[in-house]
Amino acid sequence: MRQFVTIAANAFMELVRQPIFLLLMTSSALFEIFLATPYYFAFGDEPRLVKNSTLAVMLLAGLLGAVLTASASLAREIRSGTALAVLSKPVRRAQFLLAKYAGLVAALALLTYVNLVAALVASRMAFDSYGETDLAAIGIFAAGVVAAYALGGFSNFFLRRPFVSDAVFALLITVTLAALVIIQFTTQQRSTNEPGAVDWRLVPAALLILFALWILASLALACSTRLDMVPTLAICSAVFLLGIMSDYLFGRQAEPVWRHDLTEELYSPRWSQSQKGLLREMTVKYDQDRNNRLEPAERDRIGEPDQARMRQAGMGGKWWASVLYTVTPNWQLFWLADALVEGKSTFHWGYVGKAFAYMAAYVGAALALAVLLFEQRELS
Repeated sequence: MRQFVTIAANAFMELVRQPIFLLLMTSSALFEIFLATPYYFAFGDEPRLVKNSTLAVMLLAGLLGAVLTASASLAREIRSGTALAVLSKPVRRAQFLLAKYAGLVAALALLTYVNLVAALVASRMAFDSYGETDLAAIGIFAAGVVAAYALGGFSNFFLRRPFVSDAVFALLITVTLAALVIIQFTTQQRSTNEPGAVDWRLVPAALLILFALWILASLALACSTRLDMVPTLAICSAVFLLGIMSDYLFGRQAEPVWRHDLTEELYSPRWSQSQKGLLREMTVKYDQDRNNRLEPAERDRIGEPDQARMRQAGMGGKWWASVLYTVTPNWQLFWLADALVEGKSTFHWGYVGKAFAYMAAYVGAALALAVLLFEQRELS
């Protein structure tokens, strides 16, 4: 266990010393603050637009951070021979790979935390067409970023410490302090009669995004066992795009037809005339309120014999779609920006727990594949 902790800590410190990590953290946080400054004229929906945009920036910054840090943590060490030097000690390959992933998880959590703080400040700064830009909050947050870089430069010049890692940890502290000052000691007029307030529902929404980033990190680590950064980025981007569209591409094909609105399926071009005739028969048979459509409660009453008939007719769901729908991560499960509606104060933490279980299962499968690929690779 001591070896695992040592390798994980070294991997984490190596990642936060990367200049790209500091640049990505700073630029994403500042851009989230910038999103709350212009006038959008979105007919009263400006706060929601700002919050959705900050979550999108958080997700995209994490996608780049996961791929870049995974490649820097593993692929470069394999190429330079550092991994071979470590594995020449009494360290197993699986232990080495899992420790690298632990360091990667900690680095992504640090990146997401700074972006979350910026998103909370941006949610308070958001205003409609009757409000005004919060210049005080912009100045305080920018001062926090400048102070972090100044502390990093001071430690590098006088103490001979690495600038990037010190600036990252200083940014973690100064951004938090700046957010506390903004929330506690400044005021923001969101509209004519409404003061600005922090939307704390961004916290569970950011946790869901962090879960998605951990899945991406596991996939990127599995790719990094055999590929360099550019192919890893291409594969992870493709998986990301497929996961966004998985409900449309694979979800409907994987589910049996009786779980959908049979009236809409009558106009689908994927069914033949005989299959549509069976759908009309099922609609007439189970449409109790005679409104020419099956409600969810009516679809639940479709008996097993009728389901067997539709399954025999080729409408029970495609096996290949079910396999692809299971293998492809569904990013829509981690994107709940639509739940951040003004006036809705609740957020179901039980859903966050279920998403955590989904993430843990997927990460376990991805890391098992990564260990298998790494065990069979020749290191030189």
